Amino acid sequence: MFSPSAPAQGFWGAPTSSVDWCEVNYRYSPYICELFNTLSSLAIVLAGLFGVWFHRGVLERRFLLAFLALLMVGIGSIAFHATLRFELQMLDELPMLWLALVMIYTLIENQPTRRFGPWFPALLVIHGILVSLLVLFTRGALQFWSFQISFSVTEFYGLYRVWRIHRRSRSATVHRFFRWGMSFYLVAIALWSVDTHLCSFVSVTLPSWGLFNPQFHAVWHVLVSLGFYSLVLLIAYDRFDVLAIRVGLERRFGIIPYLSRR
Repeated sequence: MFSPSAPAQGFWGAPTSSVDWCEVNYRYSPYICELFNTLSSLAIVLAGLFGVWFHRGVLERRFLLAFLALLMVGIGSIAFHATLRFELQMLDELPMLWLALVMIYTLIENQPTRRFGPWFPALLVIHGILVSLLVLFTRGALQFWSFQISFSVTEFYGLYRVWRIHRRSRSATVHRFFRWGMSFYLVAIALWSVDTHLCSFVSVTLPSWGLFNPQFHAVWHVLVSLGFYSLVLLIAYDRFDVLAIRVGLERRFGIIPYLSRR
């Protein structure tokens, strides 16, 4: 859909996915369709893995489920970009949708006691199933934009709820996570948009000027991983505050922040 050239033939054959990103296929290896997009997806895997490992026994199951879903997104993204097969594209996209729904539940049910009845998670599950079926059984531009619109509406609503936490919170830690997370996230979205809508410029025009394709989709993977990790910690920190539980901020390897109970 956005590929800068006709897809080259490699080990996985011609792409069957509904989108072909702005990276020349099989340029560096006959076994990996999009090398930069594949390798950068490791950032998503690590964000999910670190989130689960560092916070086991610390965070509620809803947060661990979110990090596990992020881990699945990363694995699916590696498989998708390495092959550009439709069935593996679904392994990338559908966990993203379900991850967004987990975060919506977490953001709305942020009270000491449950705010809504069991109908609310049931409604989210039904929504997830319906959108998943729509994405699975359509193709081409319809499939791509069906997912992107459904996911983006959920994603931006979640970001709005995070902004509301930032506005009402007096915690310097919450504000710090908000600055980090939103900065990473918004830059990532901007680069994704450029790579999607200006593919010929970044993949043809820039090389014609002696420059290189900046691989914005790969950079998106890294930045959105950092942004999501930071924003989940923000939500979790605020959740501890709502539950009147003391929590501290520590770092692993000197750079990776994580939460610990006091």
